[in-house]
Amino acid sequence: MIAADEEGTVAELGEFGLIAALSQWLPRDPRALVGIGDDAAVLAAPDGRVVATTDFLLEGRHFRRDWSGAGDVGHKAAARSLADVAAMGAEPTGLLVALAAPPDLPVSWARELAAGLAAECARAGASVIGGDTARASCVLLAVTGLGDLAGRDPVRRSGAAAGDLVAVAGPLGHAAAGLALLSAGLSRLPARAGLALPPAAAGLVAAHLRPAPPYPAGPEAARFGATAMIDISDGLLADLGHVAEASGVLIDVATDRLDPGEPLIAAARAIAGARRHDSLPRTDGGVTASSGDSPRAEALRWMLTGGEDHSLVATFGPGVARPADWTVIGEVRPGRGVLVDGREWAGPAGWDHFR
Repeated sequence: MIAADEEGTVAELGEFGLIAALSQWLPRDPRALVGIGDDAAVLAAPDGRVVATTDFLLEGRHFRRDWSGAGDVGHKAAARSLADVAAMGAEPTGLLVALAAPPDLPVSWARELAAGLAAECARAGASVIGGDTARASCVLLAVTGLGDLAGRDPVRRSGAAAGDLVAVAGPLGHAAAGLALLSAGLSRLPARAGLALPPAAAGLVAAHLRPAPPYPAGPEAARFGATAMIDISDGLLADLGHVAEASGVLIDVATDRLDPGEPLIAAARAIAGARRHDSLPRTDGGVTASSGDSPRAEALRWMLTGGEDHSLVATFGPGVARPADWTVIGEVRPGRGVLVDGREWAGPAGWDHFR
C-alpha cells in the first residue's frame, strides 16, 4: 500500500486506502453528525424533510478524460445532482458519491476529482458526506444529492397554469456550444490552419467541462412563489416538455426574448468555418443542424435544445414579482405541449439517452 500523498495507482493504494484518502481530501461539514467512515452518514435535517436525487456520470458518455481533467469531472458530477436539488426550491446540503474506476487510475486523478467535488459543493453550500468505491473498466460516478426545504413547499413540475410566465436563471446553450467546439477540435492550441477559437467563445468550453448552476436561484424562486421549476439538463424544450406534461398545459417559448450573445454566435461561425474546411458532419452534441442555418440560427438551436447548462427554468403567476436574475422567455397557455414562437419545433427537443 502507498501513502495517499504519493504517486501511484488506486490498485496500489487499495480500496480501504482510497476510502481513507478520500475522507482526508474532502472537508467535513458540521451538519454531518456522522460522516465518512461508518456504514452510513447521518445528516441533520432541520426541516424534517429531505430532498433527494441521484445521477450517473459515465466516462465516454458524460465526459472524456482526454478532454476533461479530474477536477472538471468532480465539478460536473456534483453540479448535476445539486442543480436538481435547487430546482425543487431546496438548499443543497450533502452529496453521496459512489466511484467505480479501473485499477490503473492514478491516485493523483482521484485526488483532483475529490478537489473538484469539494469545490462545487462549496459553491452550493453542501459537502460530500459519504459514498462507496468499486472496480470497473472505466470511470463511473453515481451521485446522490440531498437538500433542505427550509420550511417551504417543494416546487414541482406540476404546478404551472395558464397565464403563468416562463423565466430562466442562468445561461442557455453554453455547454452545448462548448461540446460542439471540442468535437470540432477548435479548443486546441495552437490554432489549426486559421481555425482558431474566437476569444469571445473561449468560456464556452469551460461551460461544458464545468457547468456552474445558479444554485441560490432555486430557493429564491420558491420564496417568490414559483409555480413549477426544473433544471435544464437535457435541453430547454425537452425539460419544459416535462413541465408541460406534468402540469397539463401548453408552453410557448418566444425566441425574440432569447439573446444568444456574441460568444454563441462566434462559436457557430467558427464551427461553420471548420465544417467548410474539414467537411465535418453537421451534428453537435446530439443536435443536428440544417445546411442553411445561419450562425444566429445555430446559436438559438443550442439555446433551445442544448443540455447540461443546469440552469433553472420556472413558471411564475401573472403579476407576481420575480427575482432580478430571472429572465422571462415565454408564457403558459391552455393546451398541451411546447411551442416555439407559436409553432411546433421541428427536430429533437433535446437529449434522450435511449433515442
